[in-house]
Amino acid sequence: MRPWGGYVVAAVLLAGSAGAAAGCADDDGATSDPPPASTPGSTPGSTAGSPESPAGSATPSPSSPSPTATTTGPAPPGTTPPDWLGTRVLPTTAAGYGEIRRTPPELRTRAFTLPDRLPMLPGDGFASRVAAPAPAKVIARSTWARGCPVGRGELAWIRLTFWGFDDARHTGELLVNARVADDLVSVFRELYDARFPIEEMRIPTQADQEAEPTGDGNDTAAFACRPVRGETTYSQHAYGLAVDVNPFQNPYVNGDVVLPELASAYIDRSRRAPGMIHDGDAVTEAFAGIGWGWGGSWQSLKDYQHFSENGR
Repeated sequence: MRPWGGYVVAAVLLAGSAGAAAGCADDDGATSDPPPASTPGSTPGSTAGSPESPAGSATPSPSSPSPTATTTGPAPPGTTPPDWLGTRVLPTTAAGYGEIRRTPPELRTRAFTLPDRLPMLPGDGFASRVAAPAPAKVIARSTWARGCPVGRGELAWIRLTFWGFDDARHTGELLVNARVADDLVSVFRELYDARFPIEEMRIPTQADQEAEPTGDGNDTAAFACRPVRGETTYSQHAYGLAVDVNPFQNPYVNGDVVLPELASAYIDRSRRAPGMIHDGDAVTEAFAGIGWGWGGSWQSLKDYQHFSENGR
């Protein structure tokens, strides 16, 4: 099984464009076919419900003056996902991780949001929907299996809006322990209000966990039935009682091991790049407000992305 952290990006990047093909989920959690591909130049992560979506312009009548042509320069570095994202497999080490490498230039200031996989929730601000227990179709596309330390009936499916790096409203999903669902909704409401940017929020699949390492994943996620890194005991993620936020900007660091494996540019926590988590910021304060601990405060190692109910 692929150790957690830096698993392959599951979104299929569109050839020649900045976006990724995204499926949609109905209220029962089933994933439908992806929407039509975006045209070149479309905004990564934009959806029909995004506040930044441009309104359709009427075609000028013959008597109307021709609109003045405008040109735009190249996108700022880091705001467009590279076309190789999630495709360049790393050599695997004896520990089962990918080979730790320097962060590619395209990801040193990573600030893009991938297209949503769910329909936009109604409204123009924060919104959420909680289904407890989680629908069978949601469980089926997750990592849950018989033998996991939490029963499928104890998990809840949360859909919620989050703020993207593109300064737009997005919709994502989390699979969590049902008894903490409302608390986590309150946390992500605070993050939305603070305009803390998130790249992607989807439920990890078994294919994600078994994929060869590419070291560039960045999914904000909760439930994943897996052991603690480097151990055989279950992680708090396997109970639905932990959340990882923007793993690439907030890597796991234990000696020479960095996960995701290409995220070494974010080891320096004096940086204040978008999406990073720091002690006392909106993210740590929101989780502290529900009594959860942060892996960035650990002494023996650092897991800057990780928040959990029991602090482990």
